[in-house]
Amino acid sequence: MIRIFRHYVPSSYLYQCLLELLVLFLSVYLGVWLRFRGDLSAAQDAGPILLNSLLLALIVTSSMAVMGLYHRHARDGFGGILFRLVVSFAVSFLIMSSIYYFFPDAILGRGALALSFVVAVVGIGALRLGFYFLLGNESFKRRILVLGAGEKAKAIENTFRRKVDRHGFTIAAFIRMPDESSMIRETVIEYDRPLIDMAKQFNVDEILVAMDERRDHMPMRELIDCRMAGIEIIELSSFFERQAGKVMLSQLYPSWLAFSEGFRVGRDVFIAKRLFDVVVSTLLLLVAWPLMLLTVLAIVLESRGTGGVLYRQIRVGQYGEDFNVLKFRSMITSSEKDGVARWAKENDSRITLVGKFIRAFRIDELPQLFNVLKGDMSFVGPRPERPEFVDQLSKSIAYYSERHRVKPGITGWAQICYPYGASEKDSIEKLQYDLYYIKNYSLFLDLTIIFQTAQAVLWHKGAR
Repeated sequence: MIRIFRHYVPSSYLYQCLLELLVLFLSVYLGVWLRFRGDLSAAQDAGPILLNSLLLALIVTSSMAVMGLYHRHARDGFGGILFRLVVSFAVSFLIMSSIYYFFPDAILGRGALALSFVVAVVGIGALRLGFYFLLGNESFKRRILVLGAGEKAKAIENTFRRKVDRHGFTIAAFIRMPDESSMIRETVIEYDRPLIDMAKQFNVDEILVAMDERRDHMPMRELIDCRMAGIEIIELSSFFERQAGKVMLSQLYPSWLAFSEGFRVGRDVFIAKRLFDVVVSTLLLLVAWPLMLLTVLAIVLESRGTGGVLYRQIRVGQYGEDFNVLKFRSMITSSEKDGVARWAKENDSRITLVGKFIRAFRIDELPQLFNVLKGDMSFVGPRPERPEFVDQLSKSIAYYSERHRVKPGITGWAQICYPYGASEKDSIEKLQYDLYYIKNYSLFLDLTIIFQTAQAVLWHKGAR
């Protein structure tokens, strides 16, 4: 993993992205060279090659990001990756054609452009195929030895159940400590010899400390020996933050909140984020207003002019202050006629026909752009919840109120990393992702979330 502005990014994805940018950039030059059979003097008539190289590289890479091809939680096989690649190139071709329509001077010759796309498709396809098999090879993964085999170690096994979840690492074995009951289904070994010997036996790169009882049981001298031998030592909370992108509530203590790095929300950060919110929301409104108008017409026609188009609901914002969130109405007007607040359920009978469609594509949340411009919300942040649910969850979930340190958002890290939450258990999981976002906030993380939100919308993930 590589940290970019405090956010953990898989190093393999970063290298892959850089290589793909290079392949896409060079594909235009190779396409022009093939079109004119190496006659560089004739190639000068093809158009602005450098400009088209940059356009192709940036547009195709952005399309691939939107299609989820750089999402570390993606679980598609190679067939799914290939399908997303085809869609990415098709969308990129349409975007570039639109640019050429408005800026004809930027156009590349049709033959040269077609060959450039062919070269790019072949090059990216081959690169993806190589990375797909390379990253699946255990010999290229970071080998980890887990110190512990009890309840905390079980959390590792549960969170990273499948092979695809263990991106970039493999667990060599779990070590059962003295007087510890094993709760692990995988390889478990006994703590019967020096830790350095076990680390060398399994040829590990890292030791993960996940002991249930650490007081008077921590083999500190042996851990220091391993560290001095070049083996990394990592604690459970840091491991989950790095590999899962969340802060483990079970490992969270007041002292950790007080002394850990992150959680920086200074004046400069506030100004930058506010400017980012205004710019992104304004641009999205300029693009989405025809869709919003069509949505208004669809709701009016379905309801025959009754019930209203917009739905206003009280939500809890920054510092626990209430505000009215705006959404397109997607439920029947009598959805809560008894006055009892309810989470939306899967296949909820209260949702209208138009409501099902606009919820699937998150169109119902577009009016929240006005909440962002007003300053009640941010574009990216924890999901705003209703006061009734906040009161209930704050009593039963430790540190739940910490998510109100920042403005709520239309989209967020928890929304893209975890499915729609409709229970206390779901709220605990989403809080762990929210705390990661608050701890490691940066504009880079906001941009990452926006790109991944686009692919979640396209593939109907997390909507209900």
